[in-house]
Parts: sequence; C-alpha cells; structure tokens
Amino acid sequence: MPEKNNDKQFFSVGKIFFLLVVIPLSLMAILIANGIFKVGDMARQGAMTVLDQKAQEEIKTRAISVAEEVASFLKEREKDVLVATIIPPTEGAYKDFMAKNMGALWVKKDGQIVRVLEPLYTEMAFIDNSGNETIRISAGKVVPKANLKNVANPAGTTYKSEDYFAKAKALARGEVYVSQPTGLYVNKQDFAKGKRFEGVIRFTTPVFDKSGVSGVVELALDVRHLMRFTDNVIPTQSGYVLEADAATGNYAFMANNRGFIISHPNDFHIAGQNADGTPVAPLTAENQAAATKRGEEVLDLNQLAFMDPNLPAIAKDAAAGNAGMKQYKFAGREKFVAYAPIKYYASSYPKPAGFGWVGMGVDVGKYNEFASVAAKKIQSETKAWTTTIVIIIIVSVILLFLIMALLTRGISRSIASEVPAGSESIVFDDDED
Repeated sequence: MPEKNNDKQFFSVGKIFFLLVVIPLSLMAILIANGIFKVGDMARQGAMTVLDQKAQEEIKTRAISVAEEVASFLKEREKDVLVATIIPPTEGAYKDFMAKNMGALWVKKDGQIVRVLEPLYTEMAFIDNSGNETIRISAGKVVPKANLKNVANPAGTTYKSEDYFAKAKALARGEVYVSQPTGLYVNKQDFAKGKRFEGVIRFTTPVFDKSGVSGVVELALDVRHLMRFTDNVIPTQSGYVLEADAATGNYAFMANNRGFIISHPNDFHIAGQNADGTPVAPLTAENQAAATKRGEEVLDLNQLAFMDPNLPAIAKDAAAGNAGMKQYKFAGREKFVAYAPIKYYASSYPKPAGFGWVGMGVDVGKYNEFASVAAKKIQSETKAWTTTIVIIIIVSVILLFLIMALLTRGISRSIASEVPAGSESIVFDDDED
C-alpha cells in the first residue's frame, strides 16, 4: 500500500511538473531555436546581397576619394609651374627649385615596403621665344649648353612628338598647358622581365616681362608620382602595396579624358610611344590577334566594345563627368568597376571630361567566393547554436525529471515519517458509540 501511494504521488507531481514546467520550457526552446534559424538564414542570404552592395558603395566612395586626391595633386603642380615663372631663370635657382619639390613613393627596401622621397620633376627648363632651351636641369644636374635642344619642332623633343612649346606660347598670362602622360611604350615581354613604364607630364606656361612674352618655363612631372595613386592600392583592402597584382582582378587604374589607360598594374596596357614618336596602336577587334602576339596591348576603352559593350559605355559616362558602377567582361572574367572623374581642368583638359577618371575593379567571381564563404560560416554557426540549444533543452529536461523524482521521493518520505508506526492499521467505525 505505501508503495502504491508513493507511485500515485510521483505521477501526480509528475503531471503537474510536466504541465507547468516541461511543456512551457519545450515550447520556449522550439521558438528560440526557430528564431535563431530564421535570423541565421536571413543573415546568410544577406551575405550575398547586403554585404555585396555595401562593398560596391565603399569601393565607389574610395574611387571618388582617390580621384579628388589626383585632382588636388595636379592643381598643386599647376601652382608650381606658375611659381616658376617668377623665379630668376638661372641654373642655381632652377636646381634649388627642383631639390625642394619632392614627393613620397612606395618602394621595396631591405625586404620591406617603405616610403621614400623622390623629386617630383625629372626636368625643368626655360625656353626662349624661338624654342631654344637656355637652361635645363635634368635629374638634378645642369645640362651642358652643347646638349640643349630646340623644342619648337616636336621632332626635336625627348619623345619626338611633343608640342608643349607651341601650346604654351599661345596661352595668356596665368594659363597652363598640361600634356598627356608621355613615355616609351613597355610591351608585355619587357614588362615580364621587370621593365616599367617611365614618362612625364609636361606643365608649361608663358613667362612675361615688360615687353611681353619672354619665353616658356617647363616642368616635367615624373609620372610615377601620378601612378602611385592607383598602383599602390587594392580596392577591397586598406593599406598600400608596392604593386597590385592584376592577376587577382582586384586593382585600381586610371584613364585619361580620351579613354586611354595611363596607369595600370600591367604597364603594357598603358598608352605609350614608339622610339620614333608615333603612338603604339590600341587594341581593336581588327588588330587584336596580331598586336597580342607582339605583346602590344594598349587599352583604349572606347574601342573595346568587341570585348564588352559596357567598356566604352563606362568611358563615355566618365568623360561626361559622372561617377558610377558597372559590370563588364574582360579577359574572360566578370568584373565590377566603380569609377569617378578626376575634376582637374586646364586648356588641354576642358570640362566635363577634365583630366580623366579613376577606376577600381574587382573580380566578381572571386568576390562572390568570399561572400559565399561568409554565408557558409553564418549557416554553420546557426546550426551549431541550434544544436547547442537542443542539447541544453534535452539535458535540462532530464535533470528536471531527476529533480522531480527526488522531490517526490522526499515528500513521500516526509509524510511517512510524520505518521506514527502502526497507525495505518487503525480503522475508525463511525457507527460505533
């Protein structure tokens, strides 16, 4: 009989415990687990869309920022050449001017990437009204009189095709002529051997005295100081690199106002001249096979519709002074590019195209791989949390049942201890007097 009573008490307490504790706890666990699963699923899906959109906007913002930096840099160089008009045209004054105008470049030194100061200008010259150089400082040294040139004829210039003297002489006081980046072309084979594009951007302006124009002053900006704005950055990463790797598809570049590439991790895409001063022809649908075989892959985006119609569309939109984002195909890859105009204007770089534009490209396939990895990680963590909760609930229920059993047995023992021995055999008869 006592054992039957104990069993009845155990099951009675068990029913109450099950109704008041186990069922609510189980329902709560199911709701929590379901909620975590849904949130995890939303986060997983978001990794493929929200993160992607955020990354695109961040890359676009960075492109705009770099384009603004380039424009400011070019404006400073314009000020330099205007300052040069009031400097006495002497060898000492010009050498001192060049020595004071330095810029930082990233180089590899002792196995580390460090910033070093290098002269901004490779050359400074004063040219008389006939086109004769009367002073020229090159690489920090005075050029002997016997080696001075007449640059009135483009054939007599360094790259056999430059017309900066005639363009500058026709300007009014305070106006500046800025050339296109000019240098000898570097083909694909030479680039693979370590050769890099070297060239200049000429800043020239007329010099006036009491009688009028007395000549032209010229500064040759080392293009490395322009190219550093894109060569040393990776769109999706902070910090700087010595040279971005174009093979990753994740790099920045720069195009001029005509759509030609003027800065790129692969220097064989940069527009350049032959030794005789003629420009190397850009890739077209007609010459692609022959040019590629020669290692000549100059890119003019306006002529790359045969690769993807979006390429000339990007160049056209940027030349209209717009920033934007587009996807296109290049070399068999799906690419995303954010672009922004370089708002520097001069007589040779009129509005709205200005100097050109900055592009920041990302390989879409590789980017999606990164997003997929993030999504899988979120999914894995969601499953882990859900599994953990289920295990906790099961263990908790088992422990609660054990506790219930112990409590029930404790209650039974307490009742039994309070009943006097033998009293359970006493029977009361209500009919007895």
